[in-house]
Formats: sequence, C-alpha cells, structure tokens
Amino acid sequence: MATLDFGGVIEEVVTEDEFPLQRAREVLANETVAVIGYGVQGPGQALNMRDNGIRVIVGQRRGGASWERAVNDGFVPGETLFSPEEAVERGTVIQYLLSDAGQVAMWPNIKPRLQEGNTLYFSHGFGIVYKEQTGIIPPPNIDVVLVAPKGSGRTVRTNFLDGSGINASFAVFQDYTGRAREKALALGIAIGSGYLFPTTFEREVYSDLTGERGILMGALAGVMEAQYLLLRRHGHSPSEAFNETVEELTQSLIRLVGENGMDWMFANCSTTAQRGALDWAPRFRDAVAPLFEELYRRVQSGEETRRVLEANSAPDYREKLNRELAAMHNSEMWRAGAVVRSLRPENRKS
Repeated sequence: MATLDFGGVIEEVVTEDEFPLQRAREVLANETVAVIGYGVQGPGQALNMRDNGIRVIVGQRRGGASWERAVNDGFVPGETLFSPEEAVERGTVIQYLLSDAGQVAMWPNIKPRLQEGNTLYFSHGFGIVYKEQTGIIPPPNIDVVLVAPKGSGRTVRTNFLDGSGINASFAVFQDYTGRAREKALALGIAIGSGYLFPTTFEREVYSDLTGERGILMGALAGVMEAQYLLLRRHGHSPSEAFNETVEELTQSLIRLVGENGMDWMFANCSTTAQRGALDWAPRFRDAVAPLFEELYRRVQSGEETRRVLEANSAPDYREKLNRELAAMHNSEMWRAGAVVRSLRPENRKS
C-alpha cells in the first residue's frame, strides 16, 4: 500500500503501482464476472472490465431499454447476456449493481443461486448495512466485498476512456475463501480505479448517503435555488441570476478547486471576492452544520433508507419521480440554464 499523509492523519491507499492490471488479470483469470443490472453502474464497470481482458457476462431482464443497451454495447444474448438468474448461475463473481430497491426485490431469486466460494460484490453498502430493512443476508460460504467508485457510472466509463481513472473505496464484509481482499482489489483495478482506499460497508454507506443528500446534490441544488430566487426577487434578470449562481461556478471556479484546491482558488480571485468569501464561509458553515448533524443521524438510524425503500417500492414511484423532475426542469432557474448553456461558444451554431 502507498501511504498518504493528510497533515498528520496517515492513510494507506492502493494504486496500480502496488496492484498492477496484470496482477488483477491473474487474480481474476479463472473467474467469470456476472454484472447483475445494466442501469447506472453496470455499463461502465462491465465495459471497463471487458476492455481490460476480464471475462464478463451481464444479467438483465429481457425487453427493456437496459437489455437493448447491453446488446448495443456488444453483449450477445445467450453467450454473454442472460437473465439475472442465469447470469448468477454462470458467474463466480456476482456484481450486484441493481438499484437499492431493485436489489431488495431481486434478492429472493439471487440468494438460492449463489454457490460456495462465489464472490458477492457491491458498489454500495446499502443492502448489507440495512439488512433488517432489505433482507439481504448473504450465505456464510461466500466472499462479500465492496468496490465503490466515487462518481457516477457514466464517469467510471468516460474517465477510463480518457485514461484518468476514478477513485474508489473498497471493503471486505465476509472472507470465506481467504482471498476476498485480493479479489476486491483486482476488481477495483479492473473497473479502472485510479486508486483505492480502505473503508467498511458501514462507513461507505454513511458517507455516501450523507454526501448525495448534502453537498454533492441536495445541498448544492437547494443553495443554488435560494441564491437564484433571491437575486430574482431583487430585480436581477434570469440570465444574470443564473450566471452568478451556476454558470460561473460550474464553468470556472469549481474547475480551479478541482485542480488546485479551494485555497488556491481563493488566492487567485479578486481581493474583493477573497475578503467576502473568507468572511462568509464560516457563517454558511455554522448555518448548515445543524442540518448536516440531523442528516447524518437519520442516515445512521436507518430513517433515510426507510424513506428510500418506501418511496421506491410504491407502484406509482416512477410517475411521482417524473413529476418532481419535471417541476425542476420547468422551473425558471433551469429553463434559464438551458438558454445560457446554448449560448456557450461550443454550443452556438456557426
């Protein structure tokens, strides 16, 4: 393992230097990886492994858009594309990449088909950690591991294609064969991870659920909307409000943060921006801290997962979701965004 020093906090990570792709191929040489679910994470992980020389098959319900996508990606029905149940029977590593609600619904069909010595692989700790709610309790005679890319399935694929990779966490929940850790690392390298850092199923799901409800999605969307609406109430045009709220962030500043850090971005802005940001950042931090505390408590207690499973299992879930997404899409803020994006130089027609 490589050692990283975060200002006195030491963390060990695994890179391709310590665990090269050739070693991953050797570890997985006699394995057939069955990717169950071809929706969000499935395509990126399956295609990256296939490109890296790993034997991959896909399990997906026939007839839907995901089945057709797998066919279009080169998986052949009856050869490398099967029903989820048949793929599990044919696989030795079972990548369980359905949605959280989908995993719960499919588990009674999956569990009886797992064979001694199989590896059950997750990219999210949800099903295992909240087993009282999900009913996902693996048999004791298999390995259970996790590799969780820190990005969307789309990013897993695009970063692989451009050679940058994506960071991921890894964990072992159950080591029946004595080889669970090396198989987890091999799978992490095979899906294109830039580096892998150790975690547990609990820490992964707590951080993930907090992050996506917080700064990655929920808090970001809420704070953007609050600022946009404030500017509009004070007479600023939609274009001005959107540019000052979203466009400058996504097209300029966040890129500087990603490349060099927040301190570097602050240091390379105007002195007026520096002073204001330094003064107001602690106030925003202190204002939202109680919300984050409540969020983390709800994640730990299982309240958030109960909400997810109840909502996602409702027969009209998809209709309700589409209405909520349509309301966001049709809001003035994001209609303004569509217009502003169309005016970017790369989107303007000559």
